[in-house]
Amino acid sequence: MEPAAVSERDRKMAQRCVECPVCRRARAEQKGLAFWLVKSIEDGLCPFCRAYERVYGRKAHEPGS
Repeated sequence: MEPAAVSERDRKMAQRCVECPVCRRARAEQKGLAFWLVKSIEDGLCPFCRAYERVYGRKAHEPGS
């Protein structure tokens, strides 16, 4: 089954996650309160984290390549 196409709205929402200071710190540090918070809320509460996963294919707390 093919994943759904990524919309322009998804890209804009994912950009908010890229710019988010909490998510940025979680991706950079991989520990601490920011990491725990992003890892805990990304699937359930934050629409920007969910959009980030759809656009980039990895969780918002995972480090970039």
